[in-house]
Amino acid sequence: MDDTTNTQNAPQTPATPPVPPVTPPATPDAETLQAEVEKWKNLSRTNEKRWNDTSAELQKLKDASMTDAEKAIEKAKEEARNAALSEVGTRLVDAELRVQAATAGVTLPRPEFLNTSAFLGTDGVVNTEAIKAFVESLPKPSNSPEFAQGIGLGRQGDSGSYAAGQIGRDALSRMSPQEISAARKAGKLDALMKGDL
Repeated sequence: MDDTTNTQNAPQTPATPPVPPVTPPATPDAETLQAEVEKWKNLSRTNEKRWNDTSAELQKLKDASMTDAEKAIEKAKEEARNAALSEVGTRLVDAELRVQAATAGVTLPRPEFLNTSAFLGTDGVVNTEAIKAFVESLPKPSNSPEFAQGIGLGRQGDSGSYAAGQIGRDALSRMSPQEISAARKAGKLDALMKGDL
C-alpha cells in the first residue's frame, strides 16, 4: 500500500475559518469625554427649561379658568401649607442648629435669644447655608481658664504645683528650726517664700 491510499481513507477534518484579530475599542481622550459631558448638560438644561416653561404655561391656564371660590381655596391651601411647614421648620432649624454646633464644637446661645424663623425660607424650607454661616460665626471655646488667675482667690491654675506638700504660715509657726531647715531643703517652703501662700 502506498501513502496515497492511507490519506484517502483517513477522515478529513473541515478547515477552521481564520479568526479575525480582535481590536480593542478605542479609548476616548479627555477632550472627547468632556465634550460628551457638556452635550448632555446642555440637553438637560434645555429639557429643564422646556419643562419649566410648560409648567408655568399650564399654571397660567389653570389660574385663568379658576373661579373666585376656587382661587380662594387654593390660596387657603397654600397658606396652610406654609404655616405647617414653618411650624415644623422651626423644629428642624433647632435640630440643625444643634447638629452644626456639636460638629463645630461651639455652644449655642440660649433658645430665647435665637430667632429660628430667620433660618427658614419663604417656602418654609430650612436654610442650611445660613445655619452653617451662623454657627461658624460663634466664638470657639478656648483652653484658657474662664476666670482670672493669679489673684489669690478660688481655684488657681498655676498654684496646683505648690498645693501638694507645701507648708503654710500657721504650720511654720509651730515648727522647730531643724524642721524648718529640713522643709526648706525639701522644697516645702517654696510657695511661702515666693509669697504665693
